[in-house]
Amino acid sequence: MSTPTLTRPSARRSAPRQSRPGRRAQGWKKLGWVLFFLLPSAIPLTVFTLVPMVSSLWVSLHKWNLISPMQWVGLDNYTNLLSDPMTRRVFLHTLIYVAGYLPLVYAGGLGLALVLNQRLKGRAFLRATYFLPVVTSWVVVALVWKWLLNPANGLVNQILGALGLGQPGWWTDPHWALPAVILSSAWKDLGFVMVILLAGLQAIPSDVHEAALVDGANGWQRFWRITLPLLSPSTFFVVVISLINGFQVFDQVYVMTAGGPSGSSQVVVGQIYDLTFRYGRAGEASALSWILFAVILVITVFQIRGQRKWVHYA
Repeated sequence: MSTPTLTRPSARRSAPRQSRPGRRAQGWKKLGWVLFFLLPSAIPLTVFTLVPMVSSLWVSLHKWNLISPMQWVGLDNYTNLLSDPMTRRVFLHTLIYVAGYLPLVYAGGLGLALVLNQRLKGRAFLRATYFLPVVTSWVVVALVWKWLLNPANGLVNQILGALGLGQPGWWTDPHWALPAVILSSAWKDLGFVMVILLAGLQAIPSDVHEAALVDGANGWQRFWRITLPLLSPSTFFVVVISLINGFQVFDQVYVMTAGGPSGSSQVVVGQIYDLTFRYGRAGEASALSWILFAVILVITVFQIRGQRKWVHYA
């Protein structure tokens, strides 16, 4: 009697391979969904950022007073600006502003962050209080500081006079106009720097400080050898953002000094504004904005490359 042969069914059948046109269609479908979800942010970015940037580049190659038709001049606007002493002057004022603003805002923000990182009563209230100027309008802050630094009856000069100290002319004095702007700018941005550095401080592991304390390190050694190196990523972010914002300073200068007296506080963005709306030289203003863009780009690239030497990521 013959035994029937049993065929063992295959445990796993290989799935049919998807054809190349099918995979391509699936890829296009995924790309379509990605573009769909990006539209809410891509449309405003294109309309309000990319299109104006390309338009300003086109305008920079023309002579235009915002009314008459544009006249092609090529790179003449750039060459005229680079040979103009006023361009060098406003860039010098901007560099002075950045050189005074950045150390002041960083040192003040770091000091606040170190204090408010301690266990203090009302710590949350103090953090909110110091951050409040950050969300306040620049026009309001500039007007308040213009009153505080009023040479005749400002609160600052009254306090200095009561202490027997000199009373500067502040925004009415060519030598003190730019320091007055620097002081108000640093005060407003202290809260922003404080929040960033405070987050960096709270990310430092506590056991690192405890180990250093066991090894006999004092407070200054722990700050210099541990806190600052481990805070370097936050410091790098603050420096990059502050430099970019510093080179684009305008609001406080326009409200407090309007670039005066005698152009002693005129900055690059203020010069761009004046070239466009006061002198009707929109082509040169656009060219100056692209020169400023190139300067900021070069400085940022150097910062990103240089951060490999001093930024330590845990």
